[in-house]
Parts: sequence; structure tokens; C-alpha cells
Amino acid sequence: MYCPTCHHQDTKVIDTRIFNDGLSIRRRRKCEACEKRFTTYENVELETPTIVKHDGRREAFNGEKILKGLSKACQKRPISSEDIHSIIESVKKTISEIGSKEVPSKLIGEIVMENLHHLDPVAFVRFASFYWDFKDINGFVKTLQNNKLIEKEDNHVQ
Repeated sequence: MYCPTCHHQDTKVIDTRIFNDGLSIRRRRKCEACEKRFTTYENVELETPTIVKHDGRREAFNGEKILKGLSKACQKRPISSEDIHSIIESVKKTISEIGSKEVPSKLIGEIVMENLHHLDPVAFVRFASFYWDFKDINGFVKTLQNNKLIEKEDNHVQ
């Protein structure tokens, strides 16, 4: 590994930490020449299947799309960027473990929402509101009731 400061070739690993369910390694390094310290990351490259959209289009898995949606849903919530990236890694791991060459986009949304549901109910509701693309408030309330996020009432939302 080259030193990012002096570009010397000899660096020494001084600390190694495994995280992200063993899919990533963080290494703290020290340059033998200039003595600067820096951090490197090693990540397992998971082979992700092709995503089949609801209209039949196919596209490569794009974690940035999930990140964009999660960032909106988690805005001003007590959710760290590590939590968000952990959800993305969970999605990648889950769809890779399926073993199929193609996965429906609906499954990805469900995996994200399951993770959000356990992490933060408000972020879940936000994500669900634009993921399910509701036409009216009654459909939204019914879906939340089915997911046991709000109590069922006799009154209808007006």
C-alpha cells in the first residue's frame, strides 16, 4: 500500500478492525518513511443480481438509489450514516444470498422497509409514503394499520 502523503511503498498495519458483519475490514496504517498514519478499508465485493422493475425493465443494482431514498426518509431523525449504510449492505447481502440472477425491485423495497421498521418508525413511514406512491390518505392509513404502526380505529380519516 502506498502512503497517500509521500507515496512511499512501505507501510505497516498497526490496527485491524472487522465490521459490517465481517464484510469489511478497517486497517490503520503507518508509513515507514514519513511516519504519517492513514486508514484503509477492504470490502467484500458481493455479486448482486439484476433488478427487475415493476414495468419489466432490468437494471444493475444501484446502492446510490437506495442511499438517496434512505437519506430523504431519515432526514432530521436520530439515524447515523453508518445505520443507513448498514441497511444498504443488508440489502446487498440478502439479494446476493438469494442466488438468483434476477430480483424484483419490490423485494428490495421490502427489505429496506423491514430494516427501517426496526430502526425508526418515522423514517419507515416516510420511506413507505414515497415507495408505495399512495393516491390518497385512506390507502396510506390502511397500509400503516396492516403493518401495525398505528392502531385500527372505527373512524375514517377525512
